Amino acid sequence: MPSDFLEFATIDDPLRQPAIEPGWKLAVIDDDEVVHEGTRFALRHFVLEGYGLEIVGARSAEEGFELLKAHPDTAVVLLDVVMESDDAGLKLAKRIREELKNELIRIILRTGQPGQAPERQVVVDYDINDYKAKTELTADKLFTTLTTALRGFDQLKRLDDTRIGLEMIVGASASLFDDRSLQTLAHGVLIQISALLEIETDGILIMRETNGADPHVLASLGKFESTDCMPFDRSRLFAHAASAGKPFRHDGLVCLFVKTGSGAEILVALATADDLSETQASLVSVFSAKLAIAFDNARLYDELRLANEELEARVAERTLELAGANERLRAQRALLKRVNAFKNEILGTIAHDLKNPIAVVLGRSEMLTSLTETIETEMRERFAKQLDHIRASAERMTRIVERSIADALADALDITIERRSVDLAAITETTAELSRAIADRKGQSLAISIAERLMIEGDPDRLAEAIDNLVSNAMKYAPPGGDIRIEAVRSNGNARVTVADSGPGLNAQDTLRLFGRFQRLSAQPTGGESSTGLGLSIVSKIVELHDGEIVVEEKGALGGASFSILLPLRES
Repeated sequence: MPSDFLEFATIDDPLRQPAIEPGWKLAVIDDDEVVHEGTRFALRHFVLEGYGLEIVGARSAEEGFELLKAHPDTAVVLLDVVMESDDAGLKLAKRIREELKNELIRIILRTGQPGQAPERQVVVDYDINDYKAKTELTADKLFTTLTTALRGFDQLKRLDDTRIGLEMIVGASASLFDDRSLQTLAHGVLIQISALLEIETDGILIMRETNGADPHVLASLGKFESTDCMPFDRSRLFAHAASAGKPFRHDGLVCLFVKTGSGAEILVALATADDLSETQASLVSVFSAKLAIAFDNARLYDELRLANEELEARVAERTLELAGANERLRAQRALLKRVNAFKNEILGTIAHDLKNPIAVVLGRSEMLTSLTETIETEMRERFAKQLDHIRASAERMTRIVERSIADALADALDITIERRSVDLAAITETTAELSRAIADRKGQSLAISIAERLMIEGDPDRLAEAIDNLVSNAMKYAPPGGDIRIEAVRSNGNARVTVADSGPGLNAQDTLRLFGRFQRLSAQPTGGESSTGLGLSIVSKIVELHDGEIVVEEKGALGGASFSILLPLRES
């Protein structure tokens, strides 16, 4: 007999939904409680790359600031413009970027009054990643917008993790190469790798010598410090590691294999239940590849120490053998000097290895930009905005890598000059004219005033390099349409070359650090140019080698900075 009642199935029964691990953190900052409830309802089943959402909320801009301060790992914030004031959301967006220094979080404005905050001006002035009217943000569009923002955040996070890992590798290299003992170095390696992976774990470092002897433990942490806790066959693990060619997992251990230049083999085993992420594996591989040099360096130090001890004993016993022992010692020191020279190459090598993947990101972003031409206009603008952020972040990483390369090159830089009789006036005029095309592109006026021949003793290539650095700086900091003046004249028995600009000039802090390496001035380049911070340092070195001096005016004839190079004239 049919029932008189209808029985409805329960929709979205939580007991029937599979458990989804929250991995993405979303902040909703809006003074309308209905918006909070609607957002949570619309995104209740959101999953991206196997992870769900953890949604946190705030009802005012000030409360939202404290929320994001307490949750710096937030990936995306849905931000209302009008809350306690008409521009509360915009002010909060500015505080996120400037006070919290959070450049990774993706900020999506949601406003019920689109005219209150003009879209183009807001996106440019407040570093906003997306702008949506509440009326157009349906559940589907909210899903699409959030997915795009989370993917952009994930890509930026990977680049930022790589940057942090690179800084740790650079810092670790300096301390590891100072260690003299193999045991001390081995212990430092375990600590540095644990820090690089951001884990606290038990670990062991084993070495197998080139003579074929059984592997022996150089250092251990945690449970491996006990000789009873060796749950693996060392020889078999070495064979497996040598064939793997990369970090691998074996019986609950993450294993890293390194072969030194002298033929010794090193195995690092970490007891961790978590697999390495792609970023961690890449950084550990780079770090491990450089350990071979560090271990050979430490072995050479040990050999040097043993040689010195042997030398002292032989001097006391047999003076006649002193000459031979000293000869061996000099050979070892020469070899050690060559090995130490490799240290200056490590920073450049690491940075070079990371430039390739960054270049791939830039290349793919350009390809995607071309592909967006086939997409409808509304979607094309969305994709273009996200691609611009990806491209800007990759370019910022490229500049960081280039500064690391410049650092390595500058450490090895040995500036020398070849003196001969040259006309400084002609060098100045030729160098300045080469920069005229760049000045024209920025609409800048480049005035060149050359008086007469200025004969000095100097290196024309180095002098041209110094003048070019000063002219490049002037064009970099002068505004578009500004003025730059270069003149070469006689002045009190000296040849004087002056480069002045109409830029913002210098302040007291700039003057104190003006000629230091890798120093940044208070003013910002007016055309988005990059800077290594080495230019003025190189100028100072070149002028010093020519027995000259540099005169700096914070506010010169054109209102901006003025730099003058004074070099002694050649006597007739």
